Amino acid sequence: MPEMTTSPPVPRADNADSDRLKILLERAATGRDSQAWSDLWTELYHNGSLDVAHPLVLHTLADMADSDKAGVAASALHLAGALLVQADQRYETRNLRHRYAPEVARLVGAAHRWRQVTADRNDYCYLVEAVLNLEGDIHWAETLVWGVVSEEYELECPDPDGCASLWVIFGERGFFSAAEDYALADDLETFPLHPADPGALEGLGRRLYDLALADGHGEVARALTYAFGEATCPVCRQRFSVVGQVVASSS
Repeated sequence: MPEMTTSPPVPRADNADSDRLKILLERAATGRDSQAWSDLWTELYHNGSLDVAHPLVLHTLADMADSDKAGVAASALHLAGALLVQADQRYETRNLRHRYAPEVARLVGAAHRWRQVTADRNDYCYLVEAVLNLEGDIHWAETLVWGVVSEEYELECPDPDGCASLWVIFGERGFFSAAEDYALADDLETFPLHPADPGALEGLGRRLYDLALADGHGEVARALTYAFGEATCPVCRQRFSVVGQVVASSS
């Protein structure tokens, strides 16, 4: 007769992963554990060692987004949006969005609520990025918002021959395009930018501009006119759409 044992069975890998995920989400929800957020980004987004389709993921992130902790909510919204966009692109389907449609709807609603009450300029921009990622109509929100936050884009000339890499600068350092790194060059040839006329903005540009004004972020609204405006390549002198090249760089 085999010897009986009271030792617990060795957990299967999926059980271990579920336990790991639950622990990380619980730690992140406290708002006092930045390492938990870093680990969630690494294991869910960067290396995929944890399954983004696990029922805990989007449900718990939606709960965090609905909490009264602004920092936790913003972190949850940022991660959820990034995970959804990544899943869209990786699998070329919107299956994850459809499978967790109620959770996605909660996340979108929370992102809009926090957007309307966020005073910090950059925090506001990242919430707008989360809104766009959660809605899923574009996949280049991160690149668009990064430029608004940093007040610059590094882009390629749209010429088929790709004549130059260039910088589009807008903000405290000026409003110009240049073919060299403006921070390193002493004698820099620059070309003025051509911001979009707010009254002529359409589609996404119009929507984001109107949201920024309505939310009291006039500086962001102004930056968006440059993002959706035009710049000049300093090498071939071709005038081009800034957002058009943002999209191209993200494809």
